[in-house]
Amino acid sequence: MNRYDIRTYAVIGAGNMGSGIAQKIATEGLPVVLVDLDDEKVARGLGIIRKMVDQGVERKVFRPERAEKILGNISGTSDWSKLAEVDMVIEAVFEDLEVKRRVFRRLGEVCKRDAILGTNTSSFLVKDVAEVTLHPERVIGLHFFYHPAKNRLVEVIGHEDSDPDAFDAAWAAMEATGKTPIRSADAPGFVVNRYFVPWVNEAVRLLGEGVADLPTIEAAAKQAFGVGMGPFELMNVTGVPISLHAANSLGKSLHPFYAAGEALVEHVESGKGNWSLEGEADASKFQVVADRLLGVTFYVAAQLVHEGVSTVEDVDIGARVGLRWPHGPFQMINKIGVERAAELASAIADKWHLDVPFLIANPGDRKIRINLVQFEEKGGLAVIRFNRPDALNALNVQVGVQLLQAIERARVTGLPGLVLAASGKAFVAGADVKFFVENLEKDAFEPIYHFARVGQDVYRTLSGKRQPSTARVQGLCLGGGTELALACDFVVCSPKAMFALPETGIGIVPGLGGTQRLPRRIGLPLAKWMIYTGEFVSAADAVEIGLADARAEFRELDATCASFSLRGRHPGRTAPSAAPSTKWQALWDFFAQHSVEQILSGTAPANGDKMVERAIKRIATKSPHALYAAEKLLNDGARMELDAGLDMELDALKVVFLHADALEGMKALLENRRPAFRQPAQV
Repeated sequence: MNRYDIRTYAVIGAGNMGSGIAQKIATEGLPVVLVDLDDEKVARGLGIIRKMVDQGVERKVFRPERAEKILGNISGTSDWSKLAEVDMVIEAVFEDLEVKRRVFRRLGEVCKRDAILGTNTSSFLVKDVAEVTLHPERVIGLHFFYHPAKNRLVEVIGHEDSDPDAFDAAWAAMEATGKTPIRSADAPGFVVNRYFVPWVNEAVRLLGEGVADLPTIEAAAKQAFGVGMGPFELMNVTGVPISLHAANSLGKSLHPFYAAGEALVEHVESGKGNWSLEGEADASKFQVVADRLLGVTFYVAAQLVHEGVSTVEDVDIGARVGLRWPHGPFQMINKIGVERAAELASAIADKWHLDVPFLIANPGDRKIRINLVQFEEKGGLAVIRFNRPDALNALNVQVGVQLLQAIERARVTGLPGLVLAASGKAFVAGADVKFFVENLEKDAFEPIYHFARVGQDVYRTLSGKRQPSTARVQGLCLGGGTELALACDFVVCSPKAMFALPETGIGIVPGLGGTQRLPRRIGLPLAKWMIYTGEFVSAADAVEIGLADARAEFRELDATCASFSLRGRHPGRTAPSAAPSTKWQALWDFFAQHSVEQILSGTAPANGDKMVERAIKRIATKSPHALYAAEKLLNDGARMELDAGLDMELDALKVVFLHADALEGMKALLENRRPAFRQPAQV
């Protein structure tokens, strides 16, 4: 168990960043204190939060009652003695080292001895902030991205004196507050700013050198990187002087290559304000602009990995989650080819007398490996982590192959237990529907069958082994993700976990064991309820009905998973024969007694039960063909051994996927519309 127990939060600095961080914490249902030097500043920060929350209500992001709960989770004060019992304090003051040091000296005086102190610095080393405190081991870098109430990315940075337990507790706290954390060494620019600032700066250099005018550079950047805003518009949004400060900080710490271009210095010093974006772009110069911007990005990204500041995967996640680029730098390198990427990076490196990082210096005929599924040994256990947070860790062929490789690697370690985990807001949000649609539109079922068969084979390797497996479900767990959790020996979930099998709503059925393993976990009637309705099941309900074995707060999640994974070989499960409690009795009886045909025809009475009434309404929106297919699989599977049932489910996929409802349902999902399902005869 981690000795740091983070339950309460405080944010120092009631400006835009600080108020946004506090708002995000409160939105996740956690108490937070917003602190500044005087009541006027605190009031301003609280006003910013209220305005943002009100806008959320207007846009129907929040219901009014939810908005009031969010605001109720926040208190404000200028009395720093109120920090005496806070578990985590996050500093978000002006980006000035001496100002930050003064804050941390004061925090060292007023905070309890086991409070974790986080600094939201973007320009300074964490160790330089931490060294003024009596307990630098409890200081962790937490670099948030604008706007912190909306942007999920946070860089978590340890330093040479950091307590590993403090780092792990800070990481868990970021997960608890709905963030997607990535790791960074304590190095200038950390991960994202290390390549984003030079990307912006190179655009200014292109302008200053007369290579292209501003509208052309802006348009070329948007086209080459697939982004909605180019570098100059981004500077206007975040503040042009901030870009100057960031570039100068990197240039001072690293190399003149990173220093602000002359055109940026001149623009800020002359007081011109925002850049003018007016004018027509010259498409004939797009390529030369793109080559320079890509070259800078590729050079810095590869250098980050070469120096050990970050990993290939976290560099890409930082771009996709923090900057909202559609592709990370290494994905772009693989797309255009490593050899071509090396040429572009070399053109930049040669100009500044720098060495091209080894990762791309000798490209050959290869691609850079990007681990969508990662393996590590942690705490004496084998840990497999899905690492596609921006895609909700959706399953595809590449993920499936890497998952199998990771499981095989875990098995040969001889470690006593295996934990399956994930980064971001989702554990695994099902399979990649686009893959199914693309193949169905080509009348190609074989790739879909192969995907399901390999997936089933992988899932079958997870349970009943000497090395028991535990699913660490920290967030959304949908479709194939729920099936993956079911395939493990144990399921441990956070309070944010939500389980669902929504397949019948898109014209298909669970194909990775859901129709067979779910009844053995929660009983046939409740399995029918979940699969027919696609209903979301909360963490608390999942534990109550037996879908999950335990629910744990984020600060206890890893320890709880470890306790299950160390139990030894799991003997298997016996399907429940009765409802788990009176709360579920009516649902249990309804689905035990009535067929799909009776439910769809309206001859199955709800008898006034609200949960049953809701179930009937939801079933009416599903594909009848898929419902009948699911019913047959569930009923027949209840009379079979598990392996035979899994084979039957796999064999049934062709009938399901080649029915018109499958393509219609999945296309409707991608097009964000209601599907128009057919009314078939029973399967």
